[in-house]
Amino acid sequence: MTGGILGKKLGMTQVFDADGKVIPVTVIEAGPCTVVQRKTSVGDGYDAVQIGYGPKKAHRATQPMVGHFRKAGKGAFGALKEVRVPAESPLDAGQEIHVDIFREGDFVDVTGQTKGRGFTGVIKRWNFSGGKATHGSMFHRAPGSIGASAWPSRVIKNMKMPGHYGNEKVTVLNLKVVGVQPEKNILLVRGAVPGAKNSLVFVRHAVKKGN
Repeated sequence: MTGGILGKKLGMTQVFDADGKVIPVTVIEAGPCTVVQRKTSVGDGYDAVQIGYGPKKAHRATQPMVGHFRKAGKGAFGALKEVRVPAESPLDAGQEIHVDIFREGDFVDVTGQTKGRGFTGVIKRWNFSGGKATHGSMFHRAPGSIGASAWPSRVIKNMKMPGHYGNEKVTVLNLKVVGVQPEKNILLVRGAVPGAKNSLVFVRHAVKKGN
């Protein structure tokens, strides 16, 4: 048994619980993933599996990767991820991991790449309030003073300023699994997860919250 699986974020919708309450959920196409490589404490110093997701044309992969994929005998993959497993795990190269490693009621952590917003100001990037919009205040969306007077005569490190926003790896913790549809490789997770539609996500059993 492995603790995680790669998948694709399909979008968001809503479902109703037994009491008729609306639950916002993210729909994830989780797996199937193929074990490309098994690492052991004897040969590699730790126990893990490298899983592959999404078919890829072999001629679009480098020759070293083609040889690496050949060991599993399941073709080439567009995405790879290494996941720690217990030493007694039976998983080996060529085996598949499906969405049924999760059950309704489990808690998961979801990792994805956030949408890129490009270069943004402090209001969008850091939620600054800004100034008045009228009456000639001349202070609307600017960051304001960033100085530190005569000492230390420089801009303090990590000052919140305009800059690149988004397009970074983010993990959302402790999301509840609302539904699992093994026949469609679908996982319904309560709440929002990082990334745009059809972006790659990694779903694992929650680290900080027991299932």
